[in-house]
Amino acid sequence: MGYARWDSDDWSDYAAGQAGRSREEVFTRRSLDPEFDPLNIRRRESRDSAQNPESNAIIVAFDETGSMGSIPDAFVREGLGTMVQALLDRRPVSDPHVMVMGFGDAWCDRAPLQVTQFEADLRIADQLSRLWLEGGGGGNRFESYNLPWYFAARRTSIDCFEKRGRKGYLFTVGDEPPPPKLLAAHVRAFLGDDLRRDLDNAELLRAAGRMYEIFHVVVEQGSHYRSFPDEVEQGWTRLLGQRVLFLADYRQLAEVIVSAIEVNEGRDPDAVVASWDAAAGTVAKALRRLPAASRRRGLLGYFGRSTR
Repeated sequence: MGYARWDSDDWSDYAAGQAGRSREEVFTRRSLDPEFDPLNIRRRESRDSAQNPESNAIIVAFDETGSMGSIPDAFVREGLGTMVQALLDRRPVSDPHVMVMGFGDAWCDRAPLQVTQFEADLRIADQLSRLWLEGGGGGNRFESYNLPWYFAARRTSIDCFEKRGRKGYLFTVGDEPPPPKLLAAHVRAFLGDDLRRDLDNAELLRAAGRMYEIFHVVVEQGSHYRSFPDEVEQGWTRLLGQRVLFLADYRQLAEVIVSAIEVNEGRDPDAVVASWDAAAGTVAKALRRLPAASRRRGLLGYFGRSTR
């Protein structure tokens, strides 16, 4: 729900406790946590509170198949603290509430979607470490990136949009192309909703885009991207155009996410890049196709015009 507040000292203690531990020691789940099972979740809410009076919802959804397990592992050790602290210090949006999703392949995985709660304090890290890194995926050359879009559109309520007309943010992260569509059978099996038909990606993006600014981060170090870069780039560009961010170093995902939010909120891309030290090169590459605020009119029209 996001009723607490981030404390940098708490994060430092937490991160120190993860140092030297293996991925298996950090992510100890060997099955889906019922708390994160979409079948058990009616709604996730981001609500204003005394400590976060103008909350802004941010969703980060990780592909946790195969080699992509390195992404949430790096994020729980360092990236999460970098992201939240940078959001608080730079203030592209106020009072960030962060939800983490893990997703896989609905065609073959046992838990193709896992969903934490919106939180604003160290509970973000605790929930992230309780995700099950199933490490599955199949040979179909895509993962179920559209499950987070569906959940965001149908199962979230966020005060930033409902009270202030400000969209939240939704980032999917992975190295494979998007799936062709979302099957009604998969929605029924993994979320419990009885759809009459399959849903194509464009309508899912329109539905989620009513409340969220949607981006996808392509992990260039992923094995699929290294083998089929043109396939991945073309598939995502057809769907999201300039909102595809190419991540050269997965350890700098946090800086790329914060930078994309800053530019989308109207800050100059060159100034944003220059504000980073070691991550400047990675951020510059990721933002190279993202339009500055003055050039975003057509892009907003595709996803549904913001009411800000």
